[in-house]
Amino acid sequence: MATDTPEEAGMNAVASRPPEVLLRAHLIGIGGAGMSGIARILLARGAQVSGSDAKESRAFLTLRAQGAHIAVGQSAENLDLAGSEPTAVIVSTAIRDDNPELAAARSRGIPVLHRAEALAELMAGHRVACIAGTHGKTSTTSMLTVALQHCRLDPSFAIGGDLNESGANAHHGEGGVFVAEADESDGSFLSYTPDVAVVTNVEPDHLDHHGTVEAYIAVFTEFLHRIAPGGALVVCADDAAAAELAVRAEAAGVRVLRYGRSATGEHDARVVTYEPADEGGTVRLALGGEELEVRVTVPGEHMAFNAVAALLAGLELGAPVDGMLAGLAVFGGVRRRFEFKGRAADVRVYDDYAHHPTEVDAQLRAVRHAAGTGRVVVVFQPHLYSRTEAFASEFAEALGLADEVILLDVYGAREEPKPGVSGELIAERITGAAVHYEPAFDRATVLAADLVKPGDLLVTMGAGDVTQLGPEILAELDRRGT
Repeated sequence: MATDTPEEAGMNAVASRPPEVLLRAHLIGIGGAGMSGIARILLARGAQVSGSDAKESRAFLTLRAQGAHIAVGQSAENLDLAGSEPTAVIVSTAIRDDNPELAAARSRGIPVLHRAEALAELMAGHRVACIAGTHGKTSTTSMLTVALQHCRLDPSFAIGGDLNESGANAHHGEGGVFVAEADESDGSFLSYTPDVAVVTNVEPDHLDHHGTVEAYIAVFTEFLHRIAPGGALVVCADDAAAAELAVRAEAAGVRVLRYGRSATGEHDARVVTYEPADEGGTVRLALGGEELEVRVTVPGEHMAFNAVAALLAGLELGAPVDGMLAGLAVFGGVRRRFEFKGRAADVRVYDDYAHHPTEVDAQLRAVRHAAGTGRVVVVFQPHLYSRTEAFASEFAEALGLADEVILLDVYGAREEPKPGVSGELIAERITGAAVHYEPAFDRATVLAADLVKPGDLLVTMGAGDVTQLGPEILAELDRRGT
């Protein structure tokens, strides 16, 4: 059996302990996808963890079982939940300055770290792969993680969604590799120093934070300068803005590996063909003088391309090609990424996180193939007033790929309502599909059940609470069938 070199053994020993600044951490908003993942890793490394959130979350059960002290509701007193003062308080961009726990931490002089800064601390001592891009980050990060696990490399990981295989969004591994989804929405991915960076695509989004398209694209250029010396950038050559980023990376001395139909370099991965199947599809790939088959069990060409990105990143991390291909072939998906919720009255119901026009377009094309001879019915909830206003026409064009569209009102999340901006802004622009604008969320279940027919495929879509509707629609269809 192979054993660690002394250097490797020392690296894993360091990585198995929490950083000094995080020995006693308090997380504000601990139930969120990113924050709960950091808490999981800290607890696994032996840190004392406390946290709070506005309401109970399904993440709390696991975190409490691991030893976390969690309060529902937020107050200054929560900082002392674990019986001692925190060595650091961790926040996300969503936490406002007037939050009582944040204000108390600052008044006491307790170090305050952004979520990304805390994650960067946890990456120390690992070989790091960060997956970025406007679309596909979560799926690509998840594919890479599952494939590395299949290679028995036991990576640590932090992902913006729960893996279907493990049901977890984060894990402390002993393999000396750390895989993380790198979020550009607030520029916080500039905290990381990856050995391997993946950029799936670059398309304007999150303009509420970045302000302009130019500023949004510029933050990706800054990201490539964060790549560690000797590291590599894996980038989709078919995406114009990402391809330009690759040119800038090479000019800066960064080694670039391209993938896609437009990838033609000696060390690139050129997609020769993509063949969809009933469940998933297969990419034929020219790589290093060989032709490989990359099989995936999730539908859509975009998902197959994500798998190619994951393959290249895994090879850069030292994983064997056969193990990576086998791992990608058994990848079971991520919660809320075309997640099957059930079947009732011969109607299949899925749920998907797509909330940008390009994501909606790509997913509905995949859904169309999965539906076969049945109709495609989508229940879409726009996310953010700023995004709805900026991309109303693009959303309408993408949603026109469905047969029936139920358009809900905007899920504002962190934004206040904006006069004149509602789901109707998209609904009135849709052509090619029957459109039903339903601003009353509680009426959407009955409307969906009224519209569907046997053989249809219905997908609830968006980044807000539309995910609740799938089980409710299935229950309503079951009730009508009794």
